[in-house]
Amino acid sequence: MRLWVICWLVLVWVLLWGNLSAANLLSGLAVALLITVLLPLPAVPVEGKVHLLSLIRLLLTVAYRLVLSSVQVALLAVKPRPPLSAVLRAQLSVKSDLVLALAVNIFNLIPGSIVLEIDQTRRLLYMHVIDVGSDRALSAFYHQVAVVERLLVATFERQEDWRPAAAEEDDA
Repeated sequence: MRLWVICWLVLVWVLLWGNLSAANLLSGLAVALLITVLLPLPAVPVEGKVHLLSLIRLLLTVAYRLVLSSVQVALLAVKPRPPLSAVLRAQLSVKSDLVLALAVNIFNLIPGSIVLEIDQTRRLLYMHVIDVGSDRALSAFYHQVAVVERLLVATFERQEDWRPAAAEEDDA
């Protein structure tokens, strides 16, 4: 896995400099080796399997939500009165911290809402939502959260594929 990270970092380095040369390749390799040796990322436990069809459905749904929310935010910008916004709490039932982080990233990407706080142990997200001026808008927000959560579970955390990672023992 580290070889792929090094190759990726060298590619990014060359792209940042804007030209392919021996000096850029060698300096990129040196920087990539320094980063991977001095600043290693912790291992992320993968506890389930990725289901390709569910992943495609998740990607299509997120793309649809991105477009739909962008149009809704644009319409709110031209309305004569400002929208009513609020901080709402959403309960998720995902098991993995990795999937929770992915859910937070998806909700932050979709225009109209942003995650302000994460209660990791209780799986609660506190999100600022732009338009909560009606019961319909409120239920649409919670429906969006439920759809994304259901697709994340179907993609990464199906019960039949779930193998919890071994708990790390504290050395303290």
